[in-house]
Amino acid sequence: MLIDVEKSTLLLVDFQSRLMPAIHQGESVVAQAVRLGRIAQLLNVPIIGTEQNPAKLGGNEDAIKQLCQTTVNKVHFNACADGLLGVLPRPRRQIIIAGCEAHVCMLQTAHGLLAHGFVVRVVVDAVGSRRESDRDAALTRLQQAGAQLVTVEMVAFEWVRNSEHPAFRQILQLIK
Repeated sequence: MLIDVEKSTLLLVDFQSRLMPAIHQGESVVAQAVRLGRIAQLLNVPIIGTEQNPAKLGGNEDAIKQLCQTTVNKVHFNACADGLLGVLPRPRRQIIIAGCEAHVCMLQTAHGLLAHGFVVRVVVDAVGSRRESDRDAALTRLQQAGAQLVTVEMVAFEWVRNSEHPAFRQILQLIK
């Protein structure tokens, strides 16, 4: 099943300023998440962020903060336990998720969403952990649990469906 722009919500998990310098290829992970967020904005896809214990880990990177309409502050690794379900726009059931750390908060939040019947797509080029092996293990586990692995470009082109979409040229500029 292709990703439907009208059924999608973008979830950006814990792109926190104090955490990102320790993330393997962290700059690239943030850049891809920002690119995806800008595409989502062009297409009016709701964007929700999360922050794990922001008093200790700091808030999300500024570029991520500016994209999010709502940010859920949390102490549980699974954001569903701290109010995420209450802020997700209804009836959108496709969650496009990116974030850090892949094997902790992103994984547990994705599992929580799957348990609540959401279709979860994990954007692999916008997901990171301190160690690449942890990231890879998380992606394998999530795929085995029923999440679909996608890339920023896959999401973008599935959202617009064709080159005649009014936002296609703007999105193409963000992709290139």
